[in-house]
Amino acid sequence: MKKNVSTPIYSITPFTLLDYAHQSACILWFAGCNMRCLYCYNPEIVLGKGSISFEKALGFLRSRKILLDGVVFSGGECLLHKNIIELIAEVKKMGFLVKIDTNGSQPKVLKTLIENQLIDYVALDFKALPEHFEKITQSTLFSAFEKSLHLLLENQLPFEVRTTVHSELIREKDIQLMIAYLENKKYSGNYYIQYFVNDVKTLAKLGHSFRELDSQKLSTSKIKVCIRK
Repeated sequence: MKKNVSTPIYSITPFTLLDYAHQSACILWFAGCNMRCLYCYNPEIVLGKGSISFEKALGFLRSRKILLDGVVFSGGECLLHKNIIELIAEVKKMGFLVKIDTNGSQPKVLKTLIENQLIDYVALDFKALPEHFEKITQSTLFSAFEKSLHLLLENQLPFEVRTTVHSELIREKDIQLMIAYLENKKYSGNYYIQYFVNDVKTLAKLGHSFRELDSQKLSTSKIKVCIRK
């Protein structure tokens, strides 16, 4: 890979057993995002700048070859970054499994990664349906998200769909409509609900969020709602 003096990575979590199911992994947190989700609890990553270069990250990974199974690319939005495809290719060459956390806004990059068999798992953020998407994300990127969802469904790459829920922004009836949307797109399997964490610094000042969803009630014959607390 060509030498790159930029520092797109905000920080590295050296070890996790939670972010890549059934795998030991590290997380590369990429600075910057093209959404400004009101409930975002990584404002320092979204609005800040990175301090770690690709070369330094690769050096860290070389030292963890025996200790880790996978690498999680997260952020912010990791797929925004120049040379991300080359970096992921280098990580795959080392023998790591690669998981991508994405808001789905970069379907062209995602398509290239899938076609070149450079990723093993994707966590796709389903922010909201169109009627609430712009308010929550401060963006007009729903159609890009939809393209990414279609790509993942067409290519049968292992992936999950997940939604962060703040009770002021997304209500139970909205979740039901989102599940119906996913069923209409022929998605089946687990749908992960992540409750908003109260009393943390976020991009917008939000009120208290209530945790009152019933996963069994929301689940259907094709989609199992799983609540991550």
